[in-house]
Amino acid sequence: MCHRISPTGLTAFAGVVVINNRGMVAVKSVLNEIIYGLSDRAKAFILILFIDIFVAFHSPHGWEVVLQTLASHLGIPAHRNVIFLFIATFPVILDTIFKYWIFRYLNQISLSAVATLKNMNE
Repeated sequence: MCHRISPTGLTAFAGVVVINNRGMVAVKSVLNEIIYGLSDRAKAFILILFIDIFVAFHSPHGWEVVLQTLASHLGIPAHRNVIFLFIATFPVILDTIFKYWIFRYLNQISLSAVATLKNMNE
């Protein structure tokens, strides 16, 4: 039996967490416990994996398929020029944001994770 995550359910969950301050604190504490429990190598690996999957500017065809599928699902005509403009700009902006986050905040949290990340990227 396959269970799908409903956008309505996900939106409702996010709304309850944001509105309910205790819920937000609980979610943050669980995420912090999971993240801080990982080794520095695991943190660096997850960051690289996450960036490569979601930024993936090395895979424009994948972005094109996702955007065309999303447009089709929403009933919007897929304009190739808009899709290619999105592919040319969004992944680069997202990559810049991730790199800024890594070198701004990760340096404060774990210097060894930053060093491992730099070595893994080379």
